[in-house]
Amino acid sequence: MPHLLEGKTALILGIANRWSIAYSIAQAFIREGAKLILTYQGDRQKATVEDLAAELGSPAVLQCDVSVDDELDRLTATLKEQNTVLNTVVHSIAFANREDLSRPFVETSRAGFALAHDVSAYSLVAVARATKPLMPPADGGGGSIMTLSYLGSIRVVQSYNVMGVAKAALEANVRYLASDLGPSNIRVNAISAGPIKTASARGIKGFSKFLEAAAIAPLRRNTDPGEVADTAVFLASDLARGVTGNVLYVDAGFHIMGLAAPE
Repeated sequence: MPHLLEGKTALILGIANRWSIAYSIAQAFIREGAKLILTYQGDRQKATVEDLAAELGSPAVLQCDVSVDDELDRLTATLKEQNTVLNTVVHSIAFANREDLSRPFVETSRAGFALAHDVSAYSLVAVARATKPLMPPADGGGGSIMTLSYLGSIRVVQSYNVMGVAKAALEANVRYLASDLGPSNIRVNAISAGPIKTASARGIKGFSKFLEAAAIAPLRRNTDPGEVADTAVFLASDLARGVTGNVLYVDAGFHIMGLAAPE
């Protein structure tokens, strides 16, 4: 089987542990021949990400808190100093205060709303701006930027609350960035994954009910992280050279369903 990402370099932001979707994407990218650069948010995450990098074959590891402009500037400068050319960027970052996920959306605090949007949505804009100069010119291939979303961006999902609104903003960012970066042949897309047992997902009240809902999905099952990772490979590869501004659903078809018919 050909290595679809042979010769490509991918920056992956947001690997938290080996159960995160970003880690599955990293594994798939390695399988397909890509060179990886991973980031960690702060000293508390550094050791974990370095251990994961070792498991993946010791890709480069750099510090970057996407909510701090100076750290994004430093990331860009460091990669330029290393003469790094990026072909793919994976943005797998989201955060909201636990209390804003556990209480009704109408009770979301102003500060909590701003925080969720800053980390979960605006950071894609900041990352795109920081990495654009590192991608090949349009006549040299351009690049691919992708992020991760969820159905709560377009449907009311109880207990997802402010994160759903932030994901809606994230998906709008994808469309506007795709338009802005298209002349540079940089494609921007989102993957809307079905519910997966990640550490962050367990912080959502009643998450087990999200998994149970898969019983009405057309494929009658939950999403496998590997399916999301393979979709990320597609978006990073030349096979997706005409795909931009899209939200690709990888959720066993759940997003098309209304009310389930009785069995």
